[in-house]
Amino acid sequence: MKEANAVNAVKKMKILLSNDDGFMAKGLACLAGVLGQIAEVTVVAPDRNRSGASNSLTLDSPLRTTTSANGFIGVNGTPTDCVHLAVTGLLKEMPDMVVSGINEGSNLSDDVLYSGTVAAATEGRFLGLPSIAVSLAGPRCQYYETAAEVAKRLVLKLNRDPLPKHTILNVNVPDLPVAELRGFQVTRLGTRHIAEPTVKALDPRGRKIYWVGQPGPEEDAGPGTDFYAVNMGFVSITPLHLDLTHYKVFDQLSGWVESMGKGD
Repeated sequence: MKEANAVNAVKKMKILLSNDDGFMAKGLACLAGVLGQIAEVTVVAPDRNRSGASNSLTLDSPLRTTTSANGFIGVNGTPTDCVHLAVTGLLKEMPDMVVSGINEGSNLSDDVLYSGTVAAATEGRFLGLPSIAVSLAGPRCQYYETAAEVAKRLVLKLNRDPLPKHTILNVNVPDLPVAELRGFQVTRLGTRHIAEPTVKALDPRGRKIYWVGQPGPEEDAGPGTDFYAVNMGFVSITPLHLDLTHYKVFDQLSGWVESMGKGD
């Protein structure tokens, strides 16, 4: 009875879904289907793949929308554009939560700085909404249903027990059947080695072109990190704080300011 009441309560929620793989992505459709069991879902996502778009907003051209047969809304912009547009002008009612994903591939460690998946969740939090970013960690990405089930459980938890302001959850789910997951771990971001070199090539006209190289391999990937959890078969849940201020260096910089004021 308690579980039924909880589901009924969440059914009243309005959840905004977005991603960076595009509004026709398999992971987004899977997530919408599962979360649609417990909430009213609206999908606003890029009209094409915008992986690596980070927190960019489109300011030099207008945004346009298209609606697919399944009701998903595509936007000719970034993941951040999609959430911003949805919350500040497109939707008639404010959503209660933003969920971004399911990303095709992991968003671990330094990836969060570039990830459009994480950026969509970040924009939701900037606009005052609880937000979760969900990624499926694997080279081929088969078990989207697993990540969708994890997302559903987290939505239920977040709805009952809200997190502090300026916090989002970055969730990475091993690409395994649900029954093979080893559990859940709260983790910190690991770190990578420096990125692989840029790949140089020539276009058909003989002009130089460059492809951004692959991310660097794991560096800090021991117990407690997101890398370690996923590699061991656990769902990694990393709370990210949106206040980027590094308070521990205040004293050192105060010394700089004092000396600069004296002309040093």
